[in-house]
Amino acid sequence: MIHKILEISAPGYEEKGKLYTYLLEKSPEMMCGDRRPVVVICPGGGYEFTSDREAEPVALRFLAMGYHAVVLRYSVWPAQYPVALLQLANAVKYLKDNAKELHIDPDRVIVQGCSAGGHLAGSFGVFWNKPFIREALGVPSGYLRPAGMILNYPVITSGEKAHEGSFHHLLGDRYDTMKAEVSLETQVTEDTPVTFLWHTTTDDCVPVENSLLFYQALKAKNIPVEMHIYQTGAHGLGLANRETQGADGFGIQEECQSWITLAEEWMKQFRS
Repeated sequence: MIHKILEISAPGYEEKGKLYTYLLEKSPEMMCGDRRPVVVICPGGGYEFTSDREAEPVALRFLAMGYHAVVLRYSVWPAQYPVALLQLANAVKYLKDNAKELHIDPDRVIVQGCSAGGHLAGSFGVFWNKPFIREALGVPSGYLRPAGMILNYPVITSGEKAHEGSFHHLLGDRYDTMKAEVSLETQVTEDTPVTFLWHTTTDDCVPVENSLLFYQALKAKNIPVEMHIYQTGAHGLGLANRETQGADGFGIQEECQSWITLAEEWMKQFRS
């Protein structure tokens, strides 16, 4: 495994993020090692921090499945929209620009995120071809297209079921004027990629309606979507096992541990 840490900028802004790359080495003994899909992981944290529990442990599970993985430690409060989004777009650009050297299939870049990281990944999923992103990065139309999204208990809506803290950290004093623009269920288009969603009914931090609203928006645009709703489980479970258990003992939920296996099955569409 090749592990590097790279600085990732948001063109036009001073803030820098960090991209942690976990790349499986190419081997002449293994035919699958030439061009692999890559998963870009955006940890959650309410746009206030990026969670360790939703970063490297998740990357290592995708590695075990045979995918390259990268973790984006994007800029959070007091950095504001669109800094993190441009950093994610620039990370995807880096992976596509260097696909041959990194043994990545540039047409199979999957973005994944938990909670507010799910909002960031989802924002890229709906905004990836917007002129303000393309122009900032100097790329042609269509270049940044992600192949798919995996959204874990994501922040989606700025409406009635919003996680208000995430949007206040994201938008700062522009909260009132911009919150509608970043309510992702209203931004889905035919260019939004195929999506895997999971949430829990008992999430009392980011209500399950966030995923339901996004599912309905995707379905209305005929975007292929798979959603799993677990009956029980708190917010921020990570892998829901001992691997991502918090220092206070939080985070083990046996019923939800299957999400990563279900995601692996769903991701077979990206394997040649």
